Amino acid sequence: MKLIVIAVGTRMPAWVETAWDDYAKRMPADCAIELKEIKPEPRTTGKTPPQMMLAEAKRIEAAIPASALRIALDEHGKDLTTMNLSSRLEQWRSGGQDVVFLIGGPDGLDSELKKSCSGMIRLSSLTLPHPMVRIVLAEQLYRAWAILVNHPYHRA
Repeated sequence: MKLIVIAVGTRMPAWVETAWDDYAKRMPADCAIELKEIKPEPRTTGKTPPQMMLAEAKRIEAAIPASALRIALDEHGKDLTTMNLSSRLEQWRSGGQDVVFLIGGPDGLDSELKKSCSGMIRLSSLTLPHPMVRIVLAEQLYRAWAILVNHPYHRA
């Protein structure tokens, strides 16, 4: 199984890439995590937010493997505990299907793209900067895996 994070946004600061790489390296081969960055729609073209999200959604769709389970990250998504996420990760691993996590741009994800997802989760009730979202997600996926294998990283 592979965990794929598809995030709108490119050219992240070095600290974001360093943190991402650290958690990605920690994941085992049978639960690898991969990042696919999607070019954001320019915010200076006069397009409306729905038009920009639709353009980004087309790029996101093109990056999603055909058989992958889709999970949208959204402020209105289900609020999971780390233990809940670990249980979900175990279910996903049992299914053997790749899981794709979708992170939208400044305006979020297109509504039709969200409807195509098997679920929606949120990482926090706080508004997080987009670069931080990918790091928090990577850390939580690593922590969820650590719980499953009784790795000492997670101390309950």
